[in-house]
Amino acid sequence: MGRKKVVMQRIEDKNSRKVTFSKRRNGLMKKAREISVLCDCEIAVIVFSNSGKHYHFSSTNSSLPKILNKRKMRLQENLTNFYQEEYASRKSYVELLRIVETCIEGSNDEKHSLSDLINLENQLDAALRDTRLKKTQLMMESISALHQKETKLKEENEDLEREVKAMRNVVESMNEGSSHHERATLSLLY
Repeated sequence: MGRKKVVMQRIEDKNSRKVTFSKRRNGLMKKAREISVLCDCEIAVIVFSNSGKHYHFSSTNSSLPKILNKRKMRLQENLTNFYQEEYASRKSYVELLRIVETCIEGSNDEKHSLSDLINLENQLDAALRDTRLKKTQLMMESISALHQKETKLKEENEDLEREVKAMRNVVESMNEGSSHHERATLSLLY
């Protein structure tokens, strides 16, 4: 007896959906563990349920944040290399604009074919895309730096709050000690 083919659509019954989610999540984690052991590779799996709860698995050699940071750095390196290669092979944005201006003004004697103009348009689009991607990358780096700074400031703030609390405790204990001393002195006098 074989399995019946499962129709790939949302399961309407809530309980059945939860059971299927749990079974398939466990199966996915098991397969990730197996491929990690069999192929000696780093695996990171993150699954979010409908309720927002997350489940994760990372291979035994590395933790999830280490794997994600390593992949993020490699992706950034690959993007940087790609953009450098693309930029080197293209004319600068300013050069492209000058060519377009001369074509529009018609001041040059050369006639440009339709394919030349289409090629020029494609180069302009590519240069604009590169500029937008670079801007996005710089913004993401700035946001990341600000998040790190925020975390550092929060930690410093917590340290300062602990120090202030400790100082207050010392001052209060000194005040309590002096008031006991004053009361003892007063009781001796009377």
